[in-house]
Amino acid sequence: MNNGIETQILKAEERLRLAMLNSDVNTLDQLLAPELIFTNHLGQVLSKQDDLLAHQSGIIKIKELKPSEQRIQLSGDVGIVSVRMRLLGSYADTTSDSDFRFTRIWILSSDGNWRVVAGHSSIVVS
Repeated sequence: MNNGIETQILKAEERLRLAMLNSDVNTLDQLLAPELIFTNHLGQVLSKQDDLLAHQSGIIKIKELKPSEQRIQLSGDVGIVSVRMRLLGSYADTTSDSDFRFTRIWILSSDGNWRVVAGHSSIVVS
């Protein structure tokens, strides 16, 4: 595994976590690819604009986002991340205090920055 690329993706993951926690739409805009496809824990498929709007409008409110298990798999200019997160917050006025599993596909864009092109989340049941 290329430790340099893994380090870059880990830094991008932390920037993403903090941006989600703070609903920092500017940083989210930088980290999400224009062609993002994200499937949330309700099975809804969201675009980048949908995700940004959910943060901007307050549909998503995250109070706590603590990672635990994390795994990264690299393949060329693609990084696949699986991370378990303890999430305390709300989505569309429905509160949540659960463990979620996020899978994200990061690509190295032509400008040299890592961006999420696809993602999926689900609630961990156990």
